[in-house]
Amino acid sequence: MQIRYGYRIELVCQQDLPLVTLLDIHPSRRHDLMRPDEMMVTALSDPHRPVPVSQYLDQFGNICRRIVAPAGGVALRSEGVAHDSGEPDPVNLAAREVAPSRLPDEALVYLMGSRYCETDKLAAQAWSLFGQVEPGWPRVQAVVDFVHNHLTFGYHFARNTRTASEAFEERIGVCRDFAHLAIALCRCLNIPARYCNGYLGDIGVPKDPAPMDFNAWFEVFLSGRWYTFDARHNMPRIGRIVIARGRDATDVAMVNSFGPHILQRFEVVTEEVEEAQPVHTLPGAGQHHWQQPALS
Repeated sequence: MQIRYGYRIELVCQQDLPLVTLLDIHPSRRHDLMRPDEMMVTALSDPHRPVPVSQYLDQFGNICRRIVAPAGGVALRSEGVAHDSGEPDPVNLAAREVAPSRLPDEALVYLMGSRYCETDKLAAQAWSLFGQVEPGWPRVQAVVDFVHNHLTFGYHFARNTRTASEAFEERIGVCRDFAHLAIALCRCLNIPARYCNGYLGDIGVPKDPAPMDFNAWFEVFLSGRWYTFDARHNMPRIGRIVIARGRDATDVAMVNSFGPHILQRFEVVTEEVEEAQPVHTLPGAGQHHWQQPALS
């Protein structure tokens, strides 16, 4: 299948504003793009004014862009079409845990505590809840089942400072909280787990009436490879397009800004392209969908 994706973000500032963005499709999915999705950056005060943009890869292999928004602010826009197999997330009930002593070097960082995933605060609970569960896929699935049932989802519960242990105690959250708690519990059980964000449309499931947003899920290292899990939805989904991976949301904030600004516009689109249908552009000016993005 083909999936159309994209975003429009407008930031208003009174003076020059340095930015670092993580909004590009991850390198691991670039080969699936049907056409380039280069970010278009426009100065709000003067659409004809050039705004320089540079690019680099961070320590996790994510594509980052450096921008200095001029006084008045900028509009960030991208859209593209990706090929997808149309298959749901793979399931391997026989996948086994890998002992920490045998993990590849690059997986070790995903065993350790991080800003939003405090393994030291949750270790006792993790082993009490899941220590007797069969190691491997059954244990990870037990963690996912627990988090899915333990937390109540609601956009009005969003708080960008909530940690995994706080979500455990408060029993509420949004998709990033579900991911953080599941990641922390897996790490406590010596299972490497990493945070992912990206596009996830309502493909193969009932349409969500809420405005489209970016999504968060996580991956675990079992039997020598990474597998996708989603504690919020708790079911294999179709059409995930990963943007960035890291230890937690700190590493994959969509926009890191170094100065005051106002979020004026935030729109996300991700949907299946029907056969023989034209690929439309993002909603035009005047259509505003207000969401709380993972800004830092």
